[in-house]
Amino acid sequence: MASSIVVGFDGSPCALAALDKAAELARLDGSQVVIVFAFEIPAAYGGETGDYRRAVREIAEKSAAQAAERVAKAGVDYEVDLAPERPVEGLVHASERHDASMIVVGTHGEHPLAGAILGSVPHKLLHVSPVPVLVVPAARD
Repeated sequence: MASSIVVGFDGSPCALAALDKAAELARLDGSQVVIVFAFEIPAAYGGETGDYRRAVREIAEKSAAQAAERVAKAGVDYEVDLAPERPVEGLVHASERHDASMIVVGTHGEHPLAGAILGSVPHKLLHVSPVPVLVVPAARD
């Protein structure tokens, strides 16, 4: 069985750069790309929460479908994993489920101080991931 590369995807420019890098790396060794859209859904407290949950799930499905199309066009085998968890936990759990050789994520445009205070997904992954983490910046125009 070929190894897999987990890529965190949320539709942002940084996530697209990470997706492209994951596909590029997967082509080199025949790995499968596992596209992970992790999203935290609050506990259900009434009808509005249900509407919110459906809307978030729909966004996740549409974004993942766009990512899957992009990876397929690159000629790489893929799988989609929608993870209703916080992003860091979702990516780590997906890496364990899919026996991933690495996790690839994009940077975000947040200010470095905000990232240091609040914590960013890439930063947290570097501390908790059981596999190597590759952080990819968005392409500069």
